[in-house]
Amino acid sequence: MFARHGARSRVLSNCHARTRTRISISISIVPQILPQTTRRVWPPPPRPLHQGRNQGFSSSTRASTRADRDSAPIPITEPEPEPERPPRVEDAPQSLFAKALESALTTLASVVVLGVGFATAGYVYHKAYKQMQLKKIENAFEPGDPVLEMAAVGKEIPSPPMPQHWVQREEQSKIDAIIDGSEKGHYYLIMGDKGCGKSSMLLEAMRKIDGEGCAMFEAHSDLELFRIRLGKALDYEFHEDYIGGYFSERGPRDTTALLDIERALNKLEKVALRHRKRKNKPLILIINQTQLIRDDHDGRDLLELLQQRAEQWAASNLVTMIFNSDDYWILERFKQLATRMEMISVGDLPKQQALSALQRYRYRYFKEVLDKKVLEEIYDRVGGRLSFLNRVAKSRDMLGTCDSIMEIEKTWFLNQCWILGSEMDDDVMDQQKWASAAMVLAQALVDKEADMDKTYDPETGHVLPSFPMHEAQQIMTRADFIRELDRLNLFTITSTAQVRASSVPMHRAFKDICGKDGFRQFLEDTLQRIADIESLGRTRELVAKDLVLGGTYEISRAPDRSGKLEVTLKQKEEEGDDNDDKK
Repeated sequence: MFARHGARSRVLSNCHARTRTRISISISIVPQILPQTTRRVWPPPPRPLHQGRNQGFSSSTRASTRADRDSAPIPITEPEPEPERPPRVEDAPQSLFAKALESALTTLASVVVLGVGFATAGYVYHKAYKQMQLKKIENAFEPGDPVLEMAAVGKEIPSPPMPQHWVQREEQSKIDAIIDGSEKGHYYLIMGDKGCGKSSMLLEAMRKIDGEGCAMFEAHSDLELFRIRLGKALDYEFHEDYIGGYFSERGPRDTTALLDIERALNKLEKVALRHRKRKNKPLILIINQTQLIRDDHDGRDLLELLQQRAEQWAASNLVTMIFNSDDYWILERFKQLATRMEMISVGDLPKQQALSALQRYRYRYFKEVLDKKVLEEIYDRVGGRLSFLNRVAKSRDMLGTCDSIMEIEKTWFLNQCWILGSEMDDDVMDQQKWASAAMVLAQALVDKEADMDKTYDPETGHVLPSFPMHEAQQIMTRADFIRELDRLNLFTITSTAQVRASSVPMHRAFKDICGKDGFRQFLEDTLQRIADIESLGRTRELVAKDLVLGGTYEISRAPDRSGKLEVTLKQKEEEGDDNDDKK
């Protein structure tokens, strides 16, 4: 059965192939020879009822059916023609002007769509960029600032510092209140000698609140570097990643460093307004080492800009700015415009606190408890400067390190201010004026210590001799040298305008230098040589050639009543002429 059906399927497939071939040939021939008639060929008509399924298929029946199917013509149906539509206005031919107008309107519409799209996208990007900037600045004042950890490691402050490793100073409580926002309405200038612990106290106060609401950065003399450090502290890029800078028009970054700093402070002001609404506290901005800003035109402009912002923000409780400085000229500059500024003076530790700090440092590094006599001997040599105490505590030979510190300070002073005596050349007179003025002031401080009733207090420690600033200028006979000496850390001008040695080792260096035999005479010779050179510079020599040649001047009053003086020259007669007259 299956074989029969398989043979039948093969026969039918062959028939279909032949049928397709005939149909393709008949398509082009039949319409020309056959009349336009339509006859049903396929599917075949229904079979009679007597030809049922039980009757089966005979070979003759299959052959006749196949022949009929092959000979049947293929019906050809022609498509009916479409009804003609009435003519419309659009079918009329367009003029050249109409075509040009249509093209222009299409181009204009495309340009308008593109322009609106680009303008919308640019506006959205601009607004999103501004919001992103404010968000980044807000994130810079969030807790957990990594800059705090880096600064703490650099200052060798453990995180958190243990009580035996930390020196609690009197100023720490006030600084803590400023940093956590309790003290507001002012901005602050922290002044003190280098190495007395100003930055360490600020970092400790920031650590207590995990740096929340605080930003701190180091100042620099170059305004570009100052701008970059401010941007890093605030997480502000100064539009350097702004896409608008890629276009031909000038972007917001094409400006000076001072204007960039102004823009950064404007952004900070917006963030401070949001912060005050949420927490009712001001933000804290700390500028460390403010004395590094140059005392020139650009540096003074920068300080004026920062002080104006500090005054405005202190009045509105938006931002509390803290300036940390070692030099007195920052105070002089701020004093001119200050109305809400407060001064915090930080000095060396008193004696008892210094001894306690030295004992803690030594135990921290070597697990050693020092004798009280050793502690007092060290304090007598280096004083209460924290940086010196820390250096001594790390050393195996502590007393030797104390003497080494004094020698370093002495060498620094001599390299900057040594005098050359009476044999100096006049080309170095300007430098020697500066050096001799410093030596005169050092000698005056040593002499004043000899006249003081009390130079050491059992409780507070060293009492260094000092002069008011105007008296120091009078002693030096120059008013412009003292600030440069303060910048070089040779002398110190305190917040109360008192001039003294920069440290206890430096004052010991003054005593050692001025106590040498012949120093006073050597200083006097130097001063005399400077005076002689200045005198020569002020003297003008006039040479009368007539007097050199033997002539004489006769000065007489005019015979009239005018009172004028008359000068008559009488030249010396030559010897040859005298002999001729005698002959």
